[in-house]
Amino acid sequence: METFLEKMVVLIARAHSHILTWNDAYEKNFTDKELHFLVIGILGMMLVLVIYPLFKMLSENHVLAIVFIYVFTVVIGLTFAIEIGQKLSGSGTMEFADIVFGVVGFLLMFAVFAVIREIVLAIVNAVRKLMKK
Repeated sequence: METFLEKMVVLIARAHSHILTWNDAYEKNFTDKELHFLVIGILGMMLVLVIYPLFKMLSENHVLAIVFIYVFTVVIGLTFAIEIGQKLSGSGTMEFADIVFGVVGFLLMFAVFAVIREIVLAIVNAVRKLMKK
């Protein structure tokens, strides 16, 4: 198990360094907090887009709520793992604020997704009602 965890820490440290090189290469001046906001938000939404259809097949009631709880739990664990990995590998500084910014990034992006989803569903339902008449 320790070998697996060490490999995960190394993988996360490499990904962290790679993302920082993108930030430098494209002359984006994102702060560490902004990067955590974006990266964790995007990772969380990628998980939602993968998990949602799977859960949809398994259940018909409150699927989005189930997906949110699951992905939110994964995002919390992932952000803590990233910060611990940074501390152990020395690839960055371990800060609680990074965890908060990452989680807030996911929450904001999920809220936007949920609103867009509701709008699309309302339009689809309205069109269906019009087509039946």
